Amino acid sequence: MSAESKDGRDQRVATVAATIAFVVGIGGGIAFAIVYSVGAETGWYTQALGGSLAVATAAIGIGSVIWAHKLMPHGPEEEERPFPGGNPDERAKMLATYDDSLEEIGRRRLLGRLLFAAVGVTGLASLFPIRSLGPSPFPERARTAWNRGVRLVTEEGHPVPVDELDVNGILTVFPEGHIHDADAQTVLLRVPSDIFEPLDGREDWSVDGYVAYSKVCTHNGCPVGLYQVETQQLFCPCHQSAFDVLQGAKPTFGPATRPLPQLPLAVDGQGYLIARGDYDVPVGPGFWTWPSAARQETG
Repeated sequence: MSAESKDGRDQRVATVAATIAFVVGIGGGIAFAIVYSVGAETGWYTQALGGSLAVATAAIGIGSVIWAHKLMPHGPEEEERPFPGGNPDERAKMLATYDDSLEEIGRRRLLGRLLFAAVGVTGLASLFPIRSLGPSPFPERARTAWNRGVRLVTEEGHPVPVDELDVNGILTVFPEGHIHDADAQTVLLRVPSDIFEPLDGREDWSVDGYVAYSKVCTHNGCPVGLYQVETQQLFCPCHQSAFDVLQGAKPTFGPATRPLPQLPLAVDGQGYLIARGDYDVPVGPGFWTWPSAARQETG
């Protein structure tokens, strides 16, 4: 067998192999889409999704490698050829080269279309899981169970009377009926009245030195439960953010950049602490409520 015949046979084998690989890639992409659409209730759902996607990407890769290494020219890119003139042998060689070029162009067109189809089908199939994304947490995260008139209760569910804490005392409280509601957990503090000055617009948010702030850190959502009396600061144990209790829980240290939301307080007719409404802003890190910039007013 001549070298030219052997090369021709190798190229035909490589063409068939690359074609099969790209067809398998198309099939893998289609299989992924079918499994995602109808196989969610089956026990092999995850394995089938991963397997079909693996087959599709592997087949596309294998086909591309075969095409690049076996079917693409590797040089020389140019060759000096004398004008054939009237020599019959030279004219025959020129025509044979022309025919080979036509075959090469046809092969490239076929493989190119198959590669485009395989990548396109697999790419479209990979977009299907977008349907599985969960709903946006907004506006659920923008509100808590605190409302006007709701009593503050302890973790045991006991209402908090106005004389519950001594000065510099701290207590974790929840809205009545929503004990252990993570978004509504609140730190209640009683600061010395002689050093506490409410912020502008919050003159009626505190009672007898009581102030209440969300216990959810505005950096990453950890519970802010450490209180240093000497500096009147709350600390987050996760990343050491510190908040000034006397300045509306403004952050003074650490990665947190937003103050802790404040809960406006009042006292009901029976002497128990109640909320005047929900927090002034959404609790927790800012990304919990994106794209929210405003908060609904509480009644």
